[in-house]
Amino acid sequence: MVGLFEDGPVTSPVSSVARLIGAGWVLVRHDALAPRELAPQLPAPVRWVGSALRLMSGPQARRGRPGQRLAHALETLGPAAIKLGQLLSTRADIFGSEFSDDLARLKDQLPPFDMRTAKEEVERSLGRPIASLFASFDPPVAAASLAQAHPATLLDGRKVAVKVLRPGVEARVRADIAAMQLAAGLAEHLGATARRLEPGAFAAAVARSMALELDLRLEAAAASEMGEIMARDAYMTAPAVVWDGVGKRVLTLEWATGTPLSRPEALTLPGLDRPALANNVIRAFLAQALDHGLFHADLHEGNLFVAAPDQLTAVDFGIVGRLGANERRFLAEILWGFIQRDYRRVAEVHFEAGYVPRTQNVEDFAQALRAVGEPIFGRRARDVSMGRLLGQLFEITGLFDMHLRPELVLLQKTMVTVEGVARRIDPDSDIWEAARPVVERWIRRELSPIVRLQRLTERGLGLMERLAERVETAPAPVAKTADDAAARRLAGFAVGLAAGALAMTLYIIARLH
Repeated sequence: MVGLFEDGPVTSPVSSVARLIGAGWVLVRHDALAPRELAPQLPAPVRWVGSALRLMSGPQARRGRPGQRLAHALETLGPAAIKLGQLLSTRADIFGSEFSDDLARLKDQLPPFDMRTAKEEVERSLGRPIASLFASFDPPVAAASLAQAHPATLLDGRKVAVKVLRPGVEARVRADIAAMQLAAGLAEHLGATARRLEPGAFAAAVARSMALELDLRLEAAAASEMGEIMARDAYMTAPAVVWDGVGKRVLTLEWATGTPLSRPEALTLPGLDRPALANNVIRAFLAQALDHGLFHADLHEGNLFVAAPDQLTAVDFGIVGRLGANERRFLAEILWGFIQRDYRRVAEVHFEAGYVPRTQNVEDFAQALRAVGEPIFGRRARDVSMGRLLGQLFEITGLFDMHLRPELVLLQKTMVTVEGVARRIDPDSDIWEAARPVVERWIRRELSPIVRLQRLTERGLGLMERLAERVETAPAPVAKTADDAAARRLAGFAVGLAAGALAMTLYIIARLH
């Protein structure tokens, strides 16, 4: 189990099996697995299974639309299921706007817990009376799967948002993770396709991120770090942390200005520039990931506030993703290759990164990528079927024996979410044009010939310095004289002088470029 839960009770395999069976039963009772409304569009075997399952459905299966029934079922199942619903709700282009809207309530409109409990949680976590920090503490304005947010006023008059974890949520998450890991283990035995998706590694990545969400001191640190990063670009901002109001189960941030993007009126604000706003969502994410290797990994509409003309404020930093230098380079080169329609280079980067096994053919993979890229290049988002595109990509990953990369789970999940949010803001958005300035900036800074020459020079200088040190410090043989030692020192000095001259020459070339 994830380290954060080591002090909690261990979830038994029996209870995990019971939880999986219970989850299936809840979905069946709500007619949410193969809804009757979608039966004509489903393959015959799935249609028959759906008909059989509906014989066991309950009265809730006849209430509302498929999305409403699924939202209610996921809410019943707990935090992990709600997270899945939040992700699905960002993809109106795949599941339809009505279905997406029905799931949208899972972002921040769940039933809250009572004020008395909230105040007790705050005082217990902070170790001080509420009145010693807050002049007012009001009922919640948003409630999600793990916590709810209360507007409050500090004693100095600043308006803040106080996030409080739900009572007992740790136990529910612990049970969800155990059931997820059991399901992943079972999926490993379903065949090659399931194993290629690395269900065990995927479950471990999700478990880790959910566990970290349950310590709001870690979220405060992430919010502070992300705020510093966002301040370097104009794409997105983050509210400041009020550290006196931070505890393991409580987080206090300055009030986020603007309208929650999850509200219907957010996109009809006077003076709102929807194309610019959609571009900012994509560029903010890419700038975070490429320039800093740290990105907000839960950028659904419930965590974004908007203000005219194109201002974005992000909240809820419980899940952040990190990328190493190599992953950042691979991501930038893949995106740049697609922007330039250089499918051969995109293919080569996949092989360099190890995303495609060496047993496959680079040219064949480049051809497959061209088949994906060309039909969508330069087209408006509304004219591209994301469902069909994802299906094609999945077929290609199978054809070339590509496995899910656990270290990229948060990145891939966030990219899907961000692209979906941008499409929802502006159906005519072009993800490639939105990405171009950020990726181009990174390519020029990190991969230009001059930069590569400078780095090569730095490595060469380091090697020369180490060589000079070895010459200087090497023990002299007994037969050598003092003159020989002087010669060694002179040789070391000559190497250092030559290195310095080379560095100066290359620096001048770089400045004149």
